[in-house]
Amino acid sequence: MVSMNFDFHLHTIYSQDSILHPQKIIKVAKRKGLRGIAVTDHDTIRGALKTKAIVGKDDTFKVIIGAEVKTNCGDVIGLFLDEDIVSKDFIEVCDEIKKQGGVVVLPHPYRRKDLFALKELLKYVDLIEVLNARISKNLNYKAQLLAKERGLTSIGGSDAHTSFEIGRVQTILEDCASLDDNDIRKCLLNGEVRIVGTELPFHLRILSTSIGKYKKEGFTSLIKAGYRIALGR
Repeated sequence: MVSMNFDFHLHTIYSQDSILHPQKIIKVAKRKGLRGIAVTDHDTIRGALKTKAIVGKDDTFKVIIGAEVKTNCGDVIGLFLDEDIVSKDFIEVCDEIKKQGGVVVLPHPYRRKDLFALKELLKYVDLIEVLNARISKNLNYKAQLLAKERGLTSIGGSDAHTSFEIGRVQTILEDCASLDDNDIRKCLLNGEVRIVGTELPFHLRILSTSIGKYKKEGFTSLIKAGYRIALGR
C-alpha cells in the first residue's frame, strides 16, 4: 500500500467556463506528480469520458469519471459515475449518484445562499469539500468546521478551469491498496486522506473566473475583471 495524491475537482472544455483540454490536464497533472484526477464538468460526464479515453490503458495514472451537477439547492459532485445525472433536485441527484455506485461530494458549501436548507440535506452527502483553491480562506474554514460539526469525511480539490490551477489542492489517499475504483472509494469514505494545498491569491481567482466568463460572454467580462482587480474586490 502507498500514498497517492489526487486532484478531485477539475473542469475541461466540456464545461462552459473552462478552457482546459483533456490532453492538457493529463500533461500538467503528470508533470506535477499527481497519481490521478477526477474530471467533474458541469452537468456532464463527457469531458471525463474523453479524458479517460486518452489515458487508455495507462495503469500509472487514474481518471475518475465525475460531474458537478447544479441542483435546486446548489452544486453536488458525483464521483465514479457511469452516466449523466438527469435530475436537478438535490435529493434525487444524490440518489442517482448512489444508484450508480458513486460517491456524493458537497463542493464549496458556503457559496450557497440557503445554508439552513443545506444543513438539513447533509444526511444525503458522503464527503464535504473543505479546501477549494478558487474560494476564500474564510469560506474554506467554515466548510472545515461544518465537516467537523457533522462528522463528515473531508475531501479537497483545485476546481481548476485553467492549467495554472491544476493540483493547487490535492487529496492524498493514505495507504491506498491500488488505483482501482473500489480501493479509492474505500479510502475516501473511510476518511483515510490528507488534504494539502492553499487557496489561489485573489488576483488569480479573479483571473481564472474571468477567463471562464470571457469564454461564455466575450470581451466585456475581461474589462469587468480588470476593474474588480483594481478595486481589490
